Amino acid sequence: MSFIYLAIIAAVGGIAVALQGQLMGGIDKQVGTLESVFVTYGGGGFLIGIIMILVRGGNLSGLSQVPWYTLLAGPTGLVLIAAIGYSVPRLGLVAAFTILVTAQFITAAVIDQFGLFGADIRPITLSRIIGMLVMFVGIWLVMQ
Repeated sequence: MSFIYLAIIAAVGGIAVALQGQLMGGIDKQVGTLESVFVTYGGGGFLIGIIMILVRGGNLSGLSQVPWYTLLAGPTGLVLIAAIGYSVPRLGLVAAFTILVTAQFITAAVIDQFGLFGADIRPITLSRIIGMLVMFVGIWLVMQ
């Protein structure tokens, strides 16, 4: 796949995350964080279940072959969704997502550095460290 195609997919995902954050924040303010997470996971789970059955026949037998730690994707996704739903209405979209992306970037750098969870090793470089510092400045700026 070309870089442009992959960048477009990533950008669409970024747009969806921002929209989801604001929509979840509305549910959180009116009903609560847990209910917001339930609506998000329940609705998304139902929809992807239908798509999976229609497109692939719903075959989950391969799950027994994956490393155990990959199954933590569900619970960690739950933490992400809850954090977004809780923080967005309290901090605002820009501040919440600046902090979220900074935390993602630092975690990703550590995962790359040590090749955790089957990742290829990609050492932390000076430019990555500078990028992380710039992101912290970004957090400070958006919080002003």
